[in-house]
Amino acid sequence: MPEDTYDVVFRGRQVLTTDGIAAREVGLRDGVIAAIEPLGTGLSGREVIDLAGDETLLPGLVDTHVHVNEPGRTEWEGFASATRAAAAGGVTTIIDMPLNSIPPTTSVAGLKLKREAAGGQVFVDVGFWGGAVPGNRHELRPLHDEGVFGFKCFLLHSGVDEFPDLSADEMEADMAELQSFDSLMIVHAEDSHTIDHAPRPGGGRYATFLASRPRGAENKAIAEVIERARRTGARAHIVHLSSSDALPMIAAAKRDGVRLTVETCPHYLTLTAEEIPDGATAYKCCPPIREAANRELLWAGLLDGTIDCIVSDHSPSTLDLKDLENGDFAVAWGGVSSLQLGLSLVWTEARHRGIALEQVLSWMAAKPAQFAGLRNKGQLALGYDADLAVFAPDEGYVVDASRLRHKNPITPYDGKDLSGAVRQTYLRGTLVDGRTPTGRLIRRGGA
Repeated sequence: MPEDTYDVVFRGRQVLTTDGIAAREVGLRDGVIAAIEPLGTGLSGREVIDLAGDETLLPGLVDTHVHVNEPGRTEWEGFASATRAAAAGGVTTIIDMPLNSIPPTTSVAGLKLKREAAGGQVFVDVGFWGGAVPGNRHELRPLHDEGVFGFKCFLLHSGVDEFPDLSADEMEADMAELQSFDSLMIVHAEDSHTIDHAPRPGGGRYATFLASRPRGAENKAIAEVIERARRTGARAHIVHLSSSDALPMIAAAKRDGVRLTVETCPHYLTLTAEEIPDGATAYKCCPPIREAANRELLWAGLLDGTIDCIVSDHSPSTLDLKDLENGDFAVAWGGVSSLQLGLSLVWTEARHRGIALEQVLSWMAAKPAQFAGLRNKGQLALGYDADLAVFAPDEGYVVDASRLRHKNPITPYDGKDLSGAVRQTYLRGTLVDGRTPTGRLIRRGGA
């Protein structure tokens, strides 16, 4: 092959590079973006892909909050189904959460079992978070050395007994340990004592469930995370922020130099408590979907940079665990299935607000890659992995849960009209076809 011939060349009028959307030709070589030139340059490729007029070439999304559940609860979701769903939604890298699988990823032995389970069946790249639980402090450095991206902890019961929660003092001690090798603590921040004093959940009324997980529980726990991160100098990350009340203290902590990042999720940005029907347990998640006014403030927090990124918190289960027969919010598993839908969900909402596609991709690709330390993901730029999605931003469709690639056909978005369809996804320049798994298991740093 001549030196100036690329493996693949994309040509399109809308290519989202780090300079914005422009008419470009993109040359790929050995799975990496090797050239970005103005459209009409005439880059030569063994394969040339001309984008349709309504298509935009995007960097693949990076979803750092996915519960795959294999091994141990593979009937909830598995690596093959989760990564097919990810690719169908333009997501080219996921990082798997350490809990809901059995065993959890709280030891090097658990991490090895997880990697063995994933091996040979992933359609996108997959990395792993470690877990911080009582009694495993001695495992944190070995897990870090084995390539986990950081450590997840809970400040209240996690929902599964094999992943117990930390007290605030235990979290601080673990943070001090992580700070010694500059790892990251990601925290499910809800305060158990506040929830203990809240009304009890029970029955099918969504308002009763919402009252049982008050904003105050999040606010108190986030204040605790901020204080412990301030004391230790450790990096901390708040997962799935739902309480807009916490935004001022998060912004103040960041101004003070606390090493803090924050994510929120499509369900908090697109759904509202007021619209959730009683008994509709597909909507149950923890922390819960809150009121419309709260949603507006979360969008404002994204726009002003207080919230860093948007990730799915895809937390699926089998249909029976959602208690669909009775619709009891106290009994149903708490988790929203949305891995395949994230880009369309956020784009549908963003475009109504006049927010550009470039900004959405910053929140869903570049920023998650940055906070996780994935130096070669999340941007369409020279030297980055050729992880790309062909997206038709104006194409509308209606969500059909039975046709999603998720293992279990339940999502609160079933029947919703969305804008923006992912037509193809490429991993390191190779089309993801859903039949040949070409994903890799990746380690911290992107190696």
